Amino acid sequence: MDITDSKNSIAEGKEMMELAISFLESELKNFRAGKANPAILNNVMVDYYGTPTAIPKVASVTVPDPKSMIVQPWEKKMVAPITKAILDANLGFTPVNMGENVRINIPPLTEERRKELCKQARGAGETAKMSVRNARRDVIEAHKKFKKDGLGEDVCKDAENEIQKFTDTFSKKIDEMVAAKEKEIMTV
Repeated sequence: MDITDSKNSIAEGKEMMELAISFLESELKNFRAGKANPAILNNVMVDYYGTPTAIPKVASVTVPDPKSMIVQPWEKKMVAPITKAILDANLGFTPVNMGENVRINIPPLTEERRKELCKQARGAGETAKMSVRNARRDVIEAHKKFKKDGLGEDVCKDAENEIQKFTDTFSKKIDEMVAAKEKEIMTV
């Protein structure tokens, strides 16, 4: 074992933590905060010739104003399946089939729904923190093995301190992201 293995292990741990942040960013985009956001439809699947396909892959989603979205399918016959998929996704709004497109009016969120969304955002944040802690654990365990294989104790201790700094930094970033999303959700 040499110091290169230690540095590679730390780099892998940091990369896993960055992936947790990226995942949290994409998760938080799915929480609607009372205004139209096309990202809400990214995970809504529609039956496209027998294959479940995300709505943005079969239609364009536009936001003409903060309280509505228009889903314009590339094939006219997809209007009904898209309408059904949005209804089935239970996103808290009702799509309207306009013949050639689907209009979605975004209703204001109730206080109860806002609190529920905040709770879900905190849950997503906790999941991301768990991923960060798991990455830290993996690096520390790898360094314990490296130590048994002959890597210096001071190198292992330095690596543990470095990965702990990354853990603290990423945990703080997660807290800030969740707090910002909660503020956005609770703003009427």
